[in-house]
Amino acid sequence: MVMRRSPARERQLADLGENIARWRKLQGMSASQLAERAFVTRDTLRSIENGAGSARMDSLLAVLSVLGIANTVISSTDPWASPAGRALMDEKIALTK
Repeated sequence: MVMRRSPARERQLADLGENIARWRKLQGMSASQLAERAFVTRDTLRSIENGAGSARMDSLLAVLSVLGIANTVISSTDPWASPAGRALMDEKIALTK
């Protein structure tokens, strides 16, 4: 059986949820307003902000889009945007030569 939860994963989920809640508050939105604008239930938003890790990815992206940070989050996963990713790609390219 694969262990999907670890203390590190729990911290990451909690940190992500807290950051999303901060963005919401900085923009002066209530949780109900954000949920409505993202077309998710209030329970789904609560799950995201509490770091429960049970929300669907499309719900998370809907919330991030309303907050105006979806593209930033997506860009941060681009391997070309990180030194480690670029190093791995350079290594892969070198192996194919």
